[in-house]
Order: sequence, then structure tokens, then C-alpha cells
Amino acid sequence: MKNHAQSSGYYPIFLNVQGKKCLVVGGGEVALRKVKTLLEHAANVEVVGLELCPELSKLARGGKIKSRTKSYNSTDVKGALIVIAATDNAKTNERIAADAKKQGVLVNVVDTPEHSDFIVPSTLERGDIIIAVSTSGKSPALARKIRTELENKFGEEYGKLAETVSEVRNQLRQEGIALANEAWQEVLRLDALTRLLREDKVQEAKDIMLDKLRKLGQKES
Repeated sequence: MKNHAQSSGYYPIFLNVQGKKCLVVGGGEVALRKVKTLLEHAANVEVVGLELCPELSKLARGGKIKSRTKSYNSTDVKGALIVIAATDNAKTNERIAADAKKQGVLVNVVDTPEHSDFIVPSTLERGDIIIAVSTSGKSPALARKIRTELENKFGEEYGKLAETVSEVRNQLRQEGIALANEAWQEVLRLDALTRLLREDKVQEAKDIMLDKLRKLGQKES
């Protein structure tokens, strides 16, 4: 276990934002990037800014986001799960952070971790598999570089693998077979399984896992 001197202070967590109000304050390209990511995860995005860039305006006209072209007000935070302060004014961003914290809302101030409750990692997604890389706000460029390296290692077959493993788990549950975690670790031979999935041999990969896990598991009484 790391001691406090070694710990970054950030607790890794994946947050479900689907259908929840997520407020982005700012109307430029930085705000746009944050909005796009939130939309990818089905958030209910609201944007407040004096002026919106053309793509944000297009998203608003298309009903993809709610927008209010005005100055930020502390009441804008109400009901939000998270707030992202992405204006080009440091004082405004600090005010947003203070308002959010007073109302118990998690806040991220872009490029200013000292005023943030959370930071957004660089992520790699393969289906239901999400790999997040963070440098605790010290070097976003390094986090992106590491993520880029990981992209070469983890192909789309890993998304297929997550789906296949889920199907295998459900099948074994229906059969009443209980498994220790060690059994899964023994059976999940990633090189062999991902090779089969790259070749679209999904059923073969599934059958291999089922055969081995049935032997390792115990039938529940």
C-alpha cells in the first residue's frame, strides 16, 4: 500500500453520466472538446457562454445540447452532476469552481488541477473496455503519448473479448456453475483468445473458455 507521501491524492473512478446534467461553461474549442466527450457518453449537456463557436452552435440548433448565450451565473450550477470550467478567464473559472464546491457539485477547471475536484484522463476505448491514463494533471501530453502507445497494443478484438467473456459468464450462471477468480485468470489467455477474435472465430473462443471453466468450476447445490 502506498503511503500518503507517495499517493497522488486522486481516487481513480469511472462515473456514469448517462442522462445526467453536465454543465460546461465556455464557448470555445476547449469547451467543444469537453462537450463532445460528454455526448459520447450520453450525458445531458448544458453549455453556458457569452459566445459559442460554430460547432457548438450547430450542436445546440440540432438539439444535441442545451445552450444559454449569456454570462455565467452561480445558479447555472444547480442540479448538475459535474461542472467543467472552460472559459478563457482565470477569475471566472475560479468563481465557477467556488460556486460548484459550495453546492456540492464536482468541478473540473481545465488545465488548473489545483482548483479541480477531478481531472479527465486520456482514454482508450475498445467496446466496453476503457483504459484511462493520468499523470495527476502534471503532464497531459505524457498521458496522451502513453495512450497512443497503448492503442497499438490493444486493438478492436479486445472489445469483442469483453463481450464474449460476458456471454460466457452469463452462460455459466445459467448452468449454476460457481467459479473462483483464479479460474478466470487461468482461462483468460489473452494472446490466444484475441488471435481467434481477430480472425472472427468468436464461437471457437467462447467454446474454449466454456470447456475449461466448466472443468474448473463447481456446480452450485
